[in-house]
Amino acid sequence: MELFLHYSLIPSLFIILVLSLLQRREHHRQRDDASYLLGNRFRMIIPLDFVGTFRNRWSYGLAFGATANKVMFLFSEGYQPLQVPQWAQAFVLLIGGIEVGLSHFPFFACLSSEFRLVSSILGFSYSLIWFAVTTLHITQCPHGQFVGKYETVVFYWPSLLCLAFLLGRFLYMFVKSLRVHLGWELQTEEKPFLEVHQAEHVKQLLRKCPLQEREKSWFQTRIYEWDPYFQFPSRMIGTTVLAFICLYLFIVIEFCMFVYVRDELDVFEGELESYVASMNRTGTLTPVLLQVKELINVTKGVWVVTILPASLTCVSYLFHILACYRKQMKRLWAGDKHFLPLKFHNPSSSESVVAIARYSGWQIAYILWGYLIIHVMQSLCGLVITYSLVLPVIHNQTLEMLRGLGIGILTISIVLGLMVLQVWIAASFFLQPKMGTADKQKPLALNNRRAFHNFNYFLFFYNVLLGLGACLSRLLISCILGTWLIARIDRTILQSGCERADMGFSAWIGMLYVDHYHTNPVLVSFCHILITGHRERRLQQAIKYWYPNQSAGPRTSVRSRTRWLLLQTLINNPRLVTLRKSRPGHGSRDLPRFC
Repeated sequence: MELFLHYSLIPSLFIILVLSLLQRREHHRQRDDASYLLGNRFRMIIPLDFVGTFRNRWSYGLAFGATANKVMFLFSEGYQPLQVPQWAQAFVLLIGGIEVGLSHFPFFACLSSEFRLVSSILGFSYSLIWFAVTTLHITQCPHGQFVGKYETVVFYWPSLLCLAFLLGRFLYMFVKSLRVHLGWELQTEEKPFLEVHQAEHVKQLLRKCPLQEREKSWFQTRIYEWDPYFQFPSRMIGTTVLAFICLYLFIVIEFCMFVYVRDELDVFEGELESYVASMNRTGTLTPVLLQVKELINVTKGVWVVTILPASLTCVSYLFHILACYRKQMKRLWAGDKHFLPLKFHNPSSSESVVAIARYSGWQIAYILWGYLIIHVMQSLCGLVITYSLVLPVIHNQTLEMLRGLGIGILTISIVLGLMVLQVWIAASFFLQPKMGTADKQKPLALNNRRAFHNFNYFLFFYNVLLGLGACLSRLLISCILGTWLIARIDRTILQSGCERADMGFSAWIGMLYVDHYHTNPVLVSFCHILITGHRERRLQQAIKYWYPNQSAGPRTSVRSRTRWLLLQTLINNPRLVTLRKSRPGHGSRDLPRFC
């Protein structure tokens, strides 16, 4: 497959060249330019609008899914087209990424091209080549050395399914464009400036809120509520689809590595058993070796058991990130930035542009590394639970386990009880009574100061010891939350004031701002109104040019119309009179001026 990846650049470049020649430039070159021979042809094509594309979202998403195997090769640094020194590996990975992107460029270019008939033929042919080569690779080498039987099928069926979908999509595009070409159907506008869901969102803002909201189901209240006036851009759909497939491949690869390590550990266990048997279980190292064997068995079992919860955690993160994207975008559209750290209220424009290019790749990498870290953390927690609760029962040490568990729970309960007691004493004896019956709590005003100072003095030494435990609990909670939320790129795991050091969170914020400035429904609707009005005025001018003798109706002075509208506005809003800018030579603002 790597060899075919190199050779696929030839048809890929050919398709890119054909689609570029079909494009027309808006501005003509000068006659002395070398490209003048091409006329107004040959324009740069784009694979995908990463900001404002809301059509064919699942087609773009599955086109991203077709690249999953190559992305995993890049992620594992197993695909290196050149052999260079260690310090130049970053350039090799960059070249490899460009080659993978160039080989899959026709999928996106043919989906987004305006020339539907030609692009559907080229896209179908290129997808068919990839589908045939992938199928041939699966049939020739179905088995492998890690998974065993049908290893190639396990690794390549997601990409094969995505390629099959693209074949159907390009075939549908060909049939539809052919019917349009033959005049059997009318050609519709492929990419309107104002999307339907954006217009509906603005209409919803202009409607009055209902007096009584409709009842929501349990699913809408607790999990997710569908919004018909919001659509995720193609970038988010493609990132999610590719992250799902890459996560599946990563789990398969991890399981293969586990099988390999398990076989090696089985050999090691056999050697331990033979050594213990040769010593007739009387050697000094026999108890230690038996504990090592038990640790190996427990670790293998815990690792297999925690695969499912770690996978479900990362899958839930992917859906939760989409929900957070919608919620935060709506808050930005409403002008609410309070959910963002103060340092991110005015981000750099250049950093935001780079952030939207980084986000998709970083999101996938965060999910993959996050799965591995979460899996390790859950395995460690499983080991602690097994050694604390399960193994004592197996070794007939239930009473000792219950005794130790009871002592631990009692100790923690006493410590927490003393902390709660301090709060109760402070609320009962050291605060002045409420100033009103409607107050929820007592005012922060000291009472019984002498007793309060003695209370502080005697608890000072105890709180030093209590602070040691609080410090360790802070470290433990930070480690657990940090590792548990490492895959969440939509929130930072650093403390307040250090958020800029979290590069993933910075990429998320920059991406939100770019989408906010370029896909805000109110702003897009306003621009749509301006563009529509400009086109109508140009059309009216063209009609006047072709029919100069036609009466244009009664003339209206623009200045008079402006004065009339200003007068109407000031009458309806008299407070605006005081805010008007005064002109030189006019002293009073009592009367409105219309000049």
